[in-house]
Amino acid sequence: MQTFDVDLKKEYGTEGGTLTAILSGTPHDSAELTGKWTRPAVIVVPGGGYHFVSMREAEPVAQAFLAKGFHCFILTYLVSPDGAAYPEQLTELAAAVDYVKKHAKEMHVNSEEIFAVGFSAGGHLVGDLAVEWQNVAEITGKDLDCKVTATGLCYAVISSKAGHVNSFDNLLQGYTSEAREEALKKLDLNNSVSEKTPPAFLWSTAADTCVPSENTLLYALELAKRKIPYELHVYPECQHGASTGNYEINAEYAPLRRAARWVDDCCYFFRLFISEKF
Repeated sequence: MQTFDVDLKKEYGTEGGTLTAILSGTPHDSAELTGKWTRPAVIVVPGGGYHFVSMREAEPVAQAFLAKGFHCFILTYLVSPDGAAYPEQLTELAAAVDYVKKHAKEMHVNSEEIFAVGFSAGGHLVGDLAVEWQNVAEITGKDLDCKVTATGLCYAVISSKAGHVNSFDNLLQGYTSEAREEALKKLDLNNSVSEKTPPAFLWSTAADTCVPSENTLLYALELAKRKIPYELHVYPECQHGASTGNYEINAEYAPLRRAARWVDDCCYFFRLFISEKF
């Protein structure tokens, strides 16, 4: 296994952001086969309401996907206490995808198979990239190759009209009322889904009172209207922030046993879009 950090500020001139790589070693004993294998990659984007970056949705998630055959990356992005507002977080995620694509060969990543999985506000950030990737150069002033193959949106914040307004308050800190209203026209992501939006795996819980499942349903409905492939799960139990659903992360484990299946289901969905046979 190989791990290292990428300073996005140094590499891309962003305000901040760190991309942590967690790469599996070669599965081959033969040296001549070492350079002839690739894996798909997952970029994990933790939540935290754009106020902090949740560790429970970082390394545990990366470990879960690593065990399923994916190279993994964790994005630690700037949030509101650091003075960061939209589009800084989008710029950092777009730069992270660009970095993985540009360095894919040396990391044994299939550059056509790069996925992003986000949680809560991190799900909003992943969804924002999904709906805005084609406009990133115009928005950020940077020419970034940042389209992902598909996304995983885990109890994601989608609409300011469907709960957790604090995420939008933090994301748009410093905006005037008029600028905020204008920005929300696209940052309410259900308004921005288009035929260019990549496929998505989505899950939430009906019991979530922090980010109601209506958010997930709104996004899924827009994908359905455009016949974009998606998979949707709304589990009846569990409050917000379940992460992988493991007991290690959640003391109240029993209701999570069904929701914990999401990792396997998400991997199955992603494999609809990859060429590797393992």
